[in-house]
Amino acid sequence: VVIASFALALVWWITEPIPTHLTSLVLMVLLVFFNGWGEDDVLHTLGNSVIWLNVLAFILASMLVKTQLAKRMALMLVVRWGHSATQILLAFFVLNLVLAAFIPATAARAAMMLPILMVVAAIYGATREKPNQFGRNLFLQNMHGVDFCSSAYMTGSNANLIAVAFILSMAGERVYYTDWLFANLPVVALSMLASWYIGTHFIFRLSPEEKRPVVPGGLERLREKLVEMGPVSGAEKKAMAIFGVVILLWVSDRLHMRLFGFEVTAVMAAFLGAVIALTPRLGLLKWSEADVPWHLMLFSAGAYAGGLALNDTGAARWLVGSLFDRLHIGPGVGFWPVYIAVIVVNMFSHIFFTSKTMRTLIFIPFVIAIAQTLGFHPLALALPAAFTIDWVITLPINAKPNVIQYSTGQYSVLDSLKFGLVM
Repeated sequence: VVIASFALALVWWITEPIPTHLTSLVLMVLLVFFNGWGEDDVLHTLGNSVIWLNVLAFILASMLVKTQLAKRMALMLVVRWGHSATQILLAFFVLNLVLAAFIPATAARAAMMLPILMVVAAIYGATREKPNQFGRNLFLQNMHGVDFCSSAYMTGSNANLIAVAFILSMAGERVYYTDWLFANLPVVALSMLASWYIGTHFIFRLSPEEKRPVVPGGLERLREKLVEMGPVSGAEKKAMAIFGVVILLWVSDRLHMRLFGFEVTAVMAAFLGAVIALTPRLGLLKWSEADVPWHLMLFSAGAYAGGLALNDTGAARWLVGSLFDRLHIGPGVGFWPVYIAVIVVNMFSHIFFTSKTMRTLIFIPFVIAIAQTLGFHPLALALPAAFTIDWVITLPINAKPNVIQYSTGQYSVLDSLKFGLVM
């Protein structure tokens, strides 16, 4: 029953005859009505910590947008580093890395930065009518930055949180915020630097003329916008303070027992920030201003229910075992061939499955089941596989930020494919 219900949901998630969140609700109904999984088990997924962390992260992101702190950060960075093409490209990487820590919605980050990108492109002579190498580098590298940086933080995307929840529920391994950060942030930083160097020196080599602004006083427009914002407001300072407390609690998670005598989980740290942000007079937001995509929460709950049902009923282990029997793969197989296969499949699955959340719920439970079947440590396969879920940089259709960048007309599908495959 679980396999059949999940298979039906999988087909509907991919083909979308109805909205994905409605498919998740149908899956939950099927699991209960046909005795695939218990009603309490199914309903409890909406109260899982991963769902709450998502809701709270979007509340905090709404605060950042409302106070215009994110806009100020972007303008300050561009005005400071915009006098050189290579510097401005690096500045946008830094901006993406900072914003990803606060705003989990990749499409929101891409949309927020798009107006600034368009102005910078025009300053360096890149337009829809006359795209140049600088424009190709700017928009494609920014797309890489949005996607790469989402994988730098455990809270960088909904898919990351679901992967961590599966690893805890199915493998009994807790992944701390700092575990994820220390393991993958260096990889992301090196990858971003590689994208910057490869793009400007090999794939879309910049000529000396393209390295300098062609619009006299172009940066003055952005400087004027920054001046128009005035000095840092009290609301912005308050937003910085709230975020500072939350981030500090996240990155010090392993020290909490020593410092406080109790642990403040990532969820409760976000709870604290959201409560302060929503408190009348003390905070910065009204509930009606919190932009929480509830359809995404319902989708995640149903997806999580399907994945856990596959594990708890033994269905995932049976499917993996059946596949391995047919392929004559047994416990004697080496770790590294399996690791390489898992990473390749997860890395390039975005070409066929555009939803990061859907890819997580499809592949991570099976990766854990593979590790358990072959006698490998589940974390050694599942966590690196989770790191690759956000790397959706091949084609414009692979993710919403890609579509947003491609809509500028600054590069072709072939440009995206060439640069994405190299990266």
